[in-house]
Amino acid sequence: MSAPPFAGLTHIGDATSFVDRLLGSIEHIRLFEDFERDEIARLAPHLRCYRAPAGSALIREGEQGDFMLLLIDGKCEIVRRDPEGLPQRIGVAGAGRTLGEMSMIDGEPRFASCIALEETLFAVLDRDGLSRIIAEDPRFGNKLLIELILLLSQRLRVASGKLVDGNATIESV
Repeated sequence: MSAPPFAGLTHIGDATSFVDRLLGSIEHIRLFEDFERDEIARLAPHLRCYRAPAGSALIREGEQGDFMLLLIDGKCEIVRRDPEGLPQRIGVAGAGRTLGEMSMIDGEPRFASCIALEETLFAVLDRDGLSRIIAEDPRFGNKLLIELILLLSQRLRVASGKLVDGNATIESV
C-alpha cells in the first residue's frame, strides 16, 4: 500500500487484531452490513490501522486522496471552508462511519477535512488495496465495490434531499 499522510500518528499494524471490534460495531457500519465474519477477516490484512490524538487532521480538504477511513473508535468533526475561507462544521462522524470513499474511488481532491475530536482509532483502505482485493478475490472484491457504490448512492440521496429541503448540512449523511 502507498503511505497515506499520517505523519506523527501511531501506526498499529493491519486490522487483523481488530476483526472482532469491527464485527462488534457492524450494525453501525453501512458498508459492512451484508458481510460475514470471514469476509471481514479477509479484508482486515488490507487495512492499516492508526491511532490519532484529538486535534489530528485525518483528511484535509482540497488534498488528493486515494484512501478511505473506517472509524473504529473515536469521533471526527467534518469541516468544509465556506466561500470566505472560514471553516464550517458540516457533521460529526463516530465509530462505524467511513470517510473519504469518494476520493478513493474518483481520485478527486477531498471535499472536506476530518479532524479527530478525541483519541481516534481508524483503519485505512487505499485504492491499491482495493485493486488487490478485486484481483486476488474477484467475488469478494466485487461485493466490496458494490457495497461502496450503494453507500455513496445512499449518501448522495440524503444530501440531495437535504438540499431540496433547504437544510444544507450533512450531519446525518
